[in-house]
Order: sequence, then structure tokens, then C-alpha cells
Amino acid sequence: MKGILSGLLMLVVSLSSAQKFDSLDFKIGQMLIVGVSGTSISDNPSVIVDIEKGRVGGVILFEKNISASNSFVNLKKFTSNLGGNAPVPLFIAIDQEGGLVNRLKEKYSFPKSVTAEYLGNTGNPDSTKFYAEITAATLAGLGINVNFAPVVDIRIDGNPVIAKNGRAYSKNPDSVALHAQEVVNAMREFGIISVLKHFPGHGSSMADSHYGVTDVTNFWSKEELVPYIRLINSNQVDAVMSAHIVNKKLDKEGLPSTLSTKMINGLLRKDLNYHGVVFSDDMQMHAITKYYGLEKALKLSILAGVDVLMFSNNIQGSENRTVDTVHNLIKKMVKNGVISEERINESYHRIVKLKMKYNG
Repeated sequence: MKGILSGLLMLVVSLSSAQKFDSLDFKIGQMLIVGVSGTSISDNPSVIVDIEKGRVGGVILFEKNISASNSFVNLKKFTSNLGGNAPVPLFIAIDQEGGLVNRLKEKYSFPKSVTAEYLGNTGNPDSTKFYAEITAATLAGLGINVNFAPVVDIRIDGNPVIAKNGRAYSKNPDSVALHAQEVVNAMREFGIISVLKHFPGHGSSMADSHYGVTDVTNFWSKEELVPYIRLINSNQVDAVMSAHIVNKKLDKEGLPSTLSTKMINGLLRKDLNYHGVVFSDDMQMHAITKYYGLEKALKLSILAGVDVLMFSNNIQGSENRTVDTVHNLIKKMVKNGVISEERINESYHRIVKLKMKYNG
């Protein structure tokens, strides 16, 4: 009798879990990445509850989340506690490109990093491999499983956010792909998901989308797609990040890539044959928030084919967005038929597939 009761209990728990994972709330939750406060879970009581309920699928870390002392141990403890009670593996993400975009700095006793431009100028992919392996090993040791890198934008003179800051490997798209491939390989070796950015190319922008609209229509060229084509064709892409850039050559309506069906579902998925996860760049960047209301931005990005929506709550001048606010708006649009539940299922399945690939 005891064995039968135990078996029934396990069946009930299993059915309960299955129903939870199959719920609309859970599926929407897996589409959200949010910023966290402070350096411990005690600073994030509401986020922890959302993670445990599956209402959040990931978090993004910044330098503000790193303790000034005993940095490695404290950050590792933080990430372990964040993901410890998640019903499915939690995306724990960071922008660790190296050089300027580098959260894990030497002053916190983390290994030295260098810019992509420096590595590209060496002309030796082995140097890129060396630094990428150091970064990947560090991230793995910290419990971080997503790196928003490598940048596969082309270095184009006059660009204020990519070229000026040394974030591009080369002016040559084939060279960019070669170095990016070394980064992806190193990340995979240590169980880290790498995210290529910024699709369909931010190298030709003459403005920074953190601060407003960035229109590349008159500057963008098809060679900016070459790294994506090469890496997709060689199965070297785990995930892609969309750019908030306007390109009327690709979308006559002038929608930013993150909100553009023609650029995400059309160009990336159909034309380039990419079927994996698409992350948005931060939805609180001013290229989005100054021109689109939250509800419209959510609707357009999901319908465009974006799978994971990022709200860092880390951009000055942008209103903080709570999980409840974003979650409820998406759920309302599904209930009202603005977004189909089948569309949510598409993203959910891509996300779970990626998580299971690295955590299964």
C-alpha cells in the first residue's frame, strides 16, 4: 500500500509539473530576462519569487552586481542562489565582450581582457581563442551561462558605438567571422551560450541606439550579413541578438530590427535559414522607449519573431519595468487575440531546446 501511495504521489507531482510547464504564464515567463539589484538575493525578493514561479526565464548581470571585495566567491554565490530554485535552468547572462564592454574587471581580481579590435589586429585567431577560453572558464566558474558576445559587426570608420570603442574585430567580414568562430567554440567548450550581435549589422551606424533612433539606411551594406551567413551555415550560432537600428533597405516602414517582421522572421529566419533563439537588445534603450509605447513594442517584437525580451532596468532615463507589468501586457494580448498562443509556443520551444542543450 505504501508503494502504491508513493507512486500516486509521484504521478500527481509529475502531472502538476507538466501542467505548470504547459501554462501560458510559464511560457511567457521564459521569454523574459530582467536586471537584478545589488549583490545578493536578499536585494531581490520579488525577482526570486518570479524565478521560482517560472515567471522569469533569465537575469542579466552588470558591474553593479559585483562586490568590491571577495568578488568571485560572492558573485558565484549570487548566481547559484538566483538559479537554485528555478523550475527549468535560468539564463544567467552578462555582456563580457572584453575591452570597454567588460563587467568582470581586473580591479575585482578577474583576468585581464582585451578589445576585439586588438585581437583582430594581431592577425592571429589563436590569440582570440586564448582570451576567449579564459573568459569562458571564468564565466563557467561563476555560474554564468549566457554571454552576449561575440560582436560580429563590421568595423566601419565613424561609428560611435562599435568602431570607436574597439568592439569590432575587423573591417573584413570574413575575418570577423573567423574570430567570432573562435569565441563561439571556446564558449561551447565550457558550456556557455554565445549570442551573436547586433543583427543585421550595427557597424554602419552613425549614432548610438542607447540614446535614440539609429538609421543606417544610407550606410548599411549586405557585407554586414556575411559573418551571420558563414556562422549559420557552419552551425556556429547558438543565439542572435537583434539591433534597434532602422534600415529602410530591409524594412520600408522604418521599424527597428527588433520590431521588424521583415528583418527577423523574413531576413534572419527565412532567408538566412536561422531557426534558433533571438534575444532582443535591451528594450529600455531609447531607440525603443522614445518612439514606441511598451505595449506596442512588446507586440511588434514578438510578432517579428523575437523570443527573449530583455529589460535590464539599467538605462538612465528609462522607466523601470516590473515583471508583472510586462508579463500582464503580453498575457492580455494573447487573451485578446493580438498575439496567438501558437506564437508564444514557438518561442517557448526554442528557448527550452537551447536551455536543455546546455543543461540537459
